[in-house]
Amino acid sequence: MKINILIPCSLYFFLLIISCSGDKVELGEKVTLDCVQTDPSGIVPDDLYQVGAVATTDDYPPFTKKLDVCGITLVARDEISDDFMDKVAVTISEMFPWNETVDSLLQKQLLTNLYRYKTVIPLVYGEEWNLTTGEEEAWDETASWNSLCDIIMENIPNQVMEVVEHILHHVTDVGLHYTFPEEWGLSSSSRLYEVTQEAIAQGYYNVNQYSDIDELGVRNRVILQEYAYWIIYTGWDLRKTHGPEESEWSIMTKDELMSKLPESFRLYEETILSVMACPSPETLNAFLE
Repeated sequence: MKINILIPCSLYFFLLIISCSGDKVELGEKVTLDCVQTDPSGIVPDDLYQVGAVATTDDYPPFTKKLDVCGITLVARDEISDDFMDKVAVTISEMFPWNETVDSLLQKQLLTNLYRYKTVIPLVYGEEWNLTTGEEEAWDETASWNSLCDIIMENIPNQVMEVVEHILHHVTDVGLHYTFPEEWGLSSSSRLYEVTQEAIAQGYYNVNQYSDIDELGVRNRVILQEYAYWIIYTGWDLRKTHGPEESEWSIMTKDELMSKLPESFRLYEETILSVMACPSPETLNAFLE
């Protein structure tokens, strides 16, 4: 299924949900960091865990307001409600708790990398959102200076999945990529690459729908990004409560992941549990109210 929306050309490849195709796609070795900054020029505050308030801004055109939380800047235009931005911020904050299972040094390194590489998530309203030509150009400029790898849409079906998925895309593409390069790096030498290949080979992860992404390195980055999300989302056992029922990923539960793809589960267990946690049911269910 395609989303019929107007988007900036620089975001085309990784924001478009493309239709399934008969062409077989294989994971190649080239991976392009097209949406991830390579210069660690972002400002890192003393309080890595700070959660700001919604504020007006001219720093991220065409967006008019922002909210900073745990190294991620949420940006939106006026049609996005402040309440929705606050709920997304709480969701992000709860992903980085202080508890006995967390390695605080590793977690702080991850948050530091989110700040250093200027992680930004745009929030847009509905599936039919659009931009003028001038707004597209402004978006492209903002994307060129920040790590901006996807969007979060407000007021769409599967709202919980929409929020969690696209937060995780940025956390994995930026935070995990730089904090755990051998494990989660967007490269052909990482464990993520190995377990993605295994899932494809065994038929649990169907990547044929990405055949429309012509640039090989970008296509592979998207394939790795999506699989990273599926590992964590399934490890948190969110699919059985928040969907989707149908997708390119056939594993439905944490137990299934553990039994059918033990190396993928081991990657999740050995890294994610030390730096992140699933947001609370109360926080996630707030998106359904």
